[in-house]
Amino acid sequence: MAESKNVRVTITSECTSCVRNGNEKYSGVSRYTTRKNRRNTPTRMELKKFCPFCYQHTIHKEIGK
Repeated sequence: MAESKNVRVTITSECTSCVRNGNEKYSGVSRYTTRKNRRNTPTRMELKKFCPFCYQHTIHKEIGK
């Protein structure tokens, strides 16, 4: 049987300030998982979430598979 193409997919988003800066004072990279509708948002999502390593709300961008 063929695999069905679900409209909702699970995505992973990653903190942009932790990755971009590469500072040694940050001990890791913040990642969140969420679901999105493929038809309504075909582009990559950007969410403002709390990063426990930066201790502030930052933009988290969707990372590829």
